[in-house]
Amino acid sequence: MTFKSMKLFQHLLVLALIIAIASPLAACGRKGSPDRPDDSEYPRSYPAP
Repeated sequence: MTFKSMKLFQHLLVLALIIAIASPLAACGRKGSPDRPDDSEYPRSYPAP
């Protein structure tokens, strides 16, 4: 390998490592507490046994 292609390989490797490390930090979903659906019956009162 030439020096130029080795430098390119190193840059691509560093970029791949940065993406691999940063991808779990990009969290999906809501940040706040989840809202209860309107038709939810939770918490529900059960009859005494």
